[in-house]
Amino acid sequence: MGSVPARARVYVSSVVVGALLCLAPLPGPHTPWWAVALLAALYAGCEQLTRCRLVGHRAPRGMGTFFPVLLAGAFLLPPPAAALVALPGVLLSRVDQRPRGLRRIWRAAELVIGIWAAARVHRTLGGRDAVVTSDFPYALVPAGAAVLTFCLVLAVLDGGILASAERMPARTAWRGLFLRSLAPVGVHGLAGLMMAVLWRSPYGPLAALLVLLPMYISCWVFAQYHREQAAHQATIRALVQAVDIKDGYTRGHSERVGQASMMIARELGMDDERVEGLRFAGILHDVGKLGVPTRLLRKDGPLTPQERRIIELHPEYGHEMVRGIGFLDEARSAILHHHERLDGSGYPYGLAGRQIPEFARVVAVADAFDAMTSTRSYRRARPVPAALEELENCAGAQFDPRMVTALVRALRRHGWHPVVTADAPAADVPPPRGGPRPAAAVPTEPEGRRDTAGGRTS
Repeated sequence: MGSVPARARVYVSSVVVGALLCLAPLPGPHTPWWAVALLAALYAGCEQLTRCRLVGHRAPRGMGTFFPVLLAGAFLLPPPAAALVALPGVLLSRVDQRPRGLRRIWRAAELVIGIWAAARVHRTLGGRDAVVTSDFPYALVPAGAAVLTFCLVLAVLDGGILASAERMPARTAWRGLFLRSLAPVGVHGLAGLMMAVLWRSPYGPLAALLVLLPMYISCWVFAQYHREQAAHQATIRALVQAVDIKDGYTRGHSERVGQASMMIARELGMDDERVEGLRFAGILHDVGKLGVPTRLLRKDGPLTPQERRIIELHPEYGHEMVRGIGFLDEARSAILHHHERLDGSGYPYGLAGRQIPEFARVVAVADAFDAMTSTRSYRRARPVPAALEELENCAGAQFDPRMVTALVRALRRHGWHPVVTADAPAADVPPPRGGPRPAAAVPTEPEGRRDTAGGRTS
């Protein structure tokens, strides 16, 4: 929200008004203000832990690292009082992106509404009495309903800010928000319920605080995982940028191949870990170009047989470059074998059929599809239907028919919105001297612009 659209400001303002209405009926004289103050201070202290190096440089925003404290407040206090617990911690928390003030206000208003709604549902279902009497398993019913309400409110409000501030389509903005938050917030809700029950027990608030210890440990573990993932992404980004600098004609191509590979993987029903691996494979499939002389990548005119053999080494170069990167796993096989063909006429090893690893067969289809549908300085992009028809014509000889079919189904369902990769429209750029551009700018065949078995398309 660096430059916040007017409609986003209106949306945030309306959410703030809603939060004020939740706080408007001020808690009555019987409200345990000492409990409100203690929980608010505890939540604020937990928020400050995100600055601690032991936890990690910072916890990812919006992941609800310390929701147990807020949900314990929802289980213990009247709705307006429970909503107050979040305010000091959120308003004092660190915000890295601008506008910082607006982001703090938005987050505070969102949590006030979410906690107020959760507390209201919990109290309506008799959860307060169940907590006081430690009535298990009945206490789980109102607590579970409160957690579901909390997740739903946050999902609705977060989707709204994505649609208004980030200009996402409505269906995309809300897709998956509720389901993704349900499991982690459910765990935090259970911890919050344990805090509330211990708080009301003869052992008092001090015993309730012990519940935060395992939550802190889980926060630390999650922060380490997040930092590791960020390091993975930084490694991938650096390698791709290096390839793009060396061969500008393929700028953006790698990311789109990763996207198309993910679409195929999901259509095939692969689990999330393999889908992510295929994204890495698609993004890094041409990293071996770093080992190819720049003069060959940028040569104007046809390649000699010797130059072609040098360029055909780029899959092996790429495989060697990423050999020590453990998290790539199956992706390494795709980097090495994405130029193999089903009929055995590919390179570097002339593998055929099922000898070619599954990841490589996926990336080969994604690679050729993007090459055909991307504009280059020496030719315009093919329409998506024409590219798919070409892939289907080459299925069984060059490409795995199963992968081609999966891509066709995925594109029919979701469409394809490629990024323009040429620096200028084809009509404005003169063709390279001496004939077609060299093969190194082409994902699938080095001896020209051959994206598929049949036609020179890139």
